[in-house]
Amino acid sequence: MADFVNLEVSDGIGVIRLSRPPMNALNKQVQEELRAAAIEADANDDIHAVIVYGGEKVFAAGADIKEMADMDYAAMSSRAPELSSAFDAVAKIGKPVIAAITGFALGGGCELALACDIRLCAEDAKLGQPEIKLGIIPGAGGTQRLPRLIGPAKAKELIFTGRMVDAAEAQRIGLVDEVVPAGEVFDAARKFAEVFVSGPSRALRAAKQAVDSGLGVDLNTGLAWESQLFAGLFATGDAHEGMTAFSEKRKPGFSGS
Repeated sequence: MADFVNLEVSDGIGVIRLSRPPMNALNKQVQEELRAAAIEADANDDIHAVIVYGGEKVFAAGADIKEMADMDYAAMSSRAPELSSAFDAVAKIGKPVIAAITGFALGGGCELALACDIRLCAEDAKLGQPEIKLGIIPGAGGTQRLPRLIGPAKAKELIFTGRMVDAAEAQRIGLVDEVVPAGEVFDAARKFAEVFVSGPSRALRAAKQAVDSGLGVDLNTGLAWESQLFAGLFATGDAHEGMTAFSEKRKPGFSGS
């Protein structure tokens, strides 16, 4: 068992649970435990979808400022790539990853949510990238994932001002996908994740690879990559099962083969 981040598995769903009271501040240890949990979730064939959850009160209120305050350029230039790659490990989980956001998702907490595929949040949640108010900028993906999600102009406005947005605005600008009552966030995320438990795991992984990789290349390169992934799925048992089931007008029984 890790001290602050653990992977819980049940019924085909993995829950990466942050637990560092009171605000789940993302210090170095939390970052490394998060990386380990993400790698384990990706490798575990019993997991078909992942939920990232910080508990009923808070998702994650950001990096541990006290830990960073005394760091100089030399120290942070060594640490910054590790910080970014820890969050990237979550983004690279080859399964649907759902952020279940309660309370605050600020700074590194918002960046962790951005590393997920789908974001559900409580109706009283607050999100934002307030790093500019500390004289720094987001350093774990905020300047890169946020503009890709909500557009560069709106991302710049949020990053430049450091202001928080409430759940309604977050949904309106596309920062979160669904807003639910505060007490129902985890259950809503789990219900969403259940959709993928009986799904075609290889096709889901390929779909995620196609979208994520395609965003970083030109259209022609992305289309060529999509074609390769598409064709490769015809070597899987699930593709045969899915199309056979369609022809036979029955529900497919995907096995991950």
